[in-house]
Amino acid sequence: MSFDPDSTAVVVVDMQNGFCHPEGSLYAPASEEALADVSAVVAAGRDAGASVVYTRDVHPPEQFEDSHYYDEFERWGEHVLEGSWEAELHDDLDVREEDHVVEKHTYDAFYRTDLEGYLDTHGIDDLLLCGTLANVCVLHTAGSAGLRDYRPVLVEDALGYIEEDHKEYAVEHSEFLFGEVTTKDAVEFA
Repeated sequence: MSFDPDSTAVVVVDMQNGFCHPEGSLYAPASEEALADVSAVVAAGRDAGASVVYTRDVHPPEQFEDSHYYDEFERWGEHVLEGSWEAELHDDLDVREEDHVVEKHTYDAFYRTDLEGYLDTHGIDDLLLCGTLANVCVLHTAGSAGLRDYRPVLVEDALGYIEEDHKEYAVEHSEFLFGEVTTKDAVEFA
C-alpha cells in the first residue's frame, strides 16, 4: 500500500502511560506490546517526510460532573487526568518538537480539537492510524476521519486492545464501513 508522504500523516492514538504502562489505571498489556510497532510506523513515516501526529486523551477532573448521559469516568473510572503522569505520552515514543500533539477529551480525536485544521493546513488526505484502544479511540477517530473525507487506514499490527476480539472487530468494522487496513510492513511511501 503506497502513500505520498506530502499528503500523509501517521496518527498515533493515545499511547499514554495510563494505557500502556503497567502502573496505568487502564493498562492493557497489548497496548504496551504495540509500542515497538507503533514506533516503527512513526519512524518509517518520519524518514519518508510524512507528518506525525500524536493524540492524548486528557480529562479535567470535573469534566463529567454535569453530564446527563456521556460519562467516561462512570464507564472506565477516573483515568488520564489533566496534568497527571498517566496523561503523558509513553517514554518509549520518539516525540519530537516538529510533531503535532492533539489533546482530546473524548474517544474521537476530531471532536472539539484542532486536528482537522492541522491536517487541512498541511495538505493531508491520508491517515495511517495506529495506537490504542483499537475498538474505542482508534475506531472512533478513524470513522470521524472518513466522514470528513480523509482516507483512514488502520495499521492492524500496531494497535493496542484489551481483548483480541476487540481488535478484530475494529479492523473488520473499519475495513467494511469507511476505511482500509494494512500492516506496518506493507506500508510504502512513494
